[in-house]
Amino acid sequence: MQNNKTVIFFLLKFFGTYLLLFLLYSFYLSKNQKNLEYFACAPITKTVAEQSQYLLNIIGYNAEIVQSNSEMSINLFVNNTLIARIIEGCNSVSVIILFIAFIVAFASGLKRTLLYIVFGSLIIYLVNIIRIAVIVVAIYKFPELEGVLHNIIFPSIIYGITFLLWFFWVQKISKL
Repeated sequence: MQNNKTVIFFLLKFFGTYLLLFLLYSFYLSKNQKNLEYFACAPITKTVAEQSQYLLNIIGYNAEIVQSNSEMSINLFVNNTLIARIIEGCNSVSVIILFIAFIVAFASGLKRTLLYIVFGSLIIYLVNIIRIAVIVVAIYKFPELEGVLHNIIFPSIIYGITFLLWFFWVQKISKL
């Protein structure tokens, strides 16, 4: 019976945290994205696009971003060629929400849990910026591989990092 209570408590914490963060993020998007008279992505998506552009410029690519006039995305150009569209799903927030829900479900002391959430979220965010820059370079150089790169390889990176952070939390830090 104790095992059932443990599993139920884990599921309640996981789904409760996920639902709360999802609703907060949805509220944030509803207040910050505009698509009536013009399109404007939420500030977090714009920031991710700007940081990806900055990284691409640092590594020697002439990158430029422009808010799309026809959809909720930010177009990313390399050498005046449209390479990618950065949308809300590219900003890593939904993955970070999933990450946080899992960590809270396995919480182990407030300070330790909060620190791991902050550092883990930063790692996911930074890996995401690098991931976007690398996918843009890869698609720029190998446009015929866009489907495989975008749909298989690069999602594996962000979810792989998240899984490794979860694994590390459960095995080394949570002390449960």
